[in-house]
Amino acid sequence: MRVRLAGETGTMTVKGITRGFSKTEFEYEIPKEHALVMLDDLCEKPLIEKVRYKVQQGDLTWEIDEFAGANTGLILAEVELEDEGQALDQPAWVGEEISDDTRYFNSNLVRHPFSEWPENQ
Repeated sequence: MRVRLAGETGTMTVKGITRGFSKTEFEYEIPKEHALVMLDDLCEKPLIEKVRYKVQQGDLTWEIDEFAGANTGLILAEVELEDEGQALDQPAWVGEEISDDTRYFNSNLVRHPFSEWPENQ
């Protein structure tokens, strides 16, 4: 489960198990006050801090996450496809594919932040 606060809007996302590059997700808008309580009382610490940018590239919208805090220096790009077989004309600014690298999952970035990875020391 993920809780997010973006400005005055809170969201709660329930995520299923990742299968290949896909996972089932359900996202619900929640009151800001509920999000604040959930972030303070229910979410594992430290919280993942990031700014999300959206970039339109043809028919697809890329979500670019620039991480802060213990994950400063990490920037990830993600795009939602209709299915795993959909052709993707990857922009030149996109780096290596890391969808199957569990180190980049938010749940792992909480326990093993990017700044602590040996290659970043």
